[in-house]
Amino acid sequence: MAGRRALKAVLIDLSGTLHVEDTAVPGAQEALSRLRQASVALKFVTNTTKESKRNLLERLQRLNFDLQEKEIFTSLSAARSLLEQKQHRPLLLVEDSALEDFSGIDTSEPNAVVIGLAPDHFNYQTLNTAFRMILHGAPLIAIHKARYYKRKDGLALGPGPFVTGLEFATDCKATVVGKPEKTFFMQALCDLGCSPSEAVMIGDDARDDVGGAQNAGMLGILVRTGKYREGDENKISPPPHLTCDSFPDAVEHILQNLL
Repeated sequence: MAGRRALKAVLIDLSGTLHVEDTAVPGAQEALSRLRQASVALKFVTNTTKESKRNLLERLQRLNFDLQEKEIFTSLSAARSLLEQKQHRPLLLVEDSALEDFSGIDTSEPNAVVIGLAPDHFNYQTLNTAFRMILHGAPLIAIHKARYYKRKDGLALGPGPFVTGLEFATDCKATVVGKPEKTFFMQALCDLGCSPSEAVMIGDDARDDVGGAQNAGMLGILVRTGKYREGDENKISPPPHLTCDSFPDAVEHILQNLL
């Protein structure tokens, strides 16, 4: 721990770390309550683009998780900020349940392509429309590029393969706004008023959660739930600060060793 400052904040992934769809990770609610009793700030950081922040909060509250909307920082929020900053009019390839997070954004005569996880819209006609827009100069904005995620029925394709396909076809590079981008983590930490050396990230995605956080200067704890597959901890360098079975074990490590 040499060179690191006292822990002030814990960033926590949601899907795959605290819950998988409508099922909580065993013991996660109690572990979150224990962590809240410690003198650290919490931020829930997610790449979820399947639903709005409000819908996500309601899902978590139904599972008896103690959290507030202001504590959730999503890649949808980061994408909206970029659209407002650049004054883009987007073609939004996101699920209909996520559209409310873009309420008020002008989508008439779109001049940018924004792509998240949108299984209902990933068809040839829509992707071809996006392809033609990008060829004519529209920027490609990826809310994130996750390769896959965990559902109750198993692993499922994330938006990454579709973003990469558009990059390949148009010979352009997407601007990525969610995890593992350093700017995403820095924005979440800025909200908490602390530096990366004062924070730890807990997540089930070795590359996007742990690798991204550690590249930003944080510690990263990988949990073997959600999308985790055996050997994931060996796919990033440096390796995770810790790999443990689940969120309650990560919390126990923080309480015993980092505070």
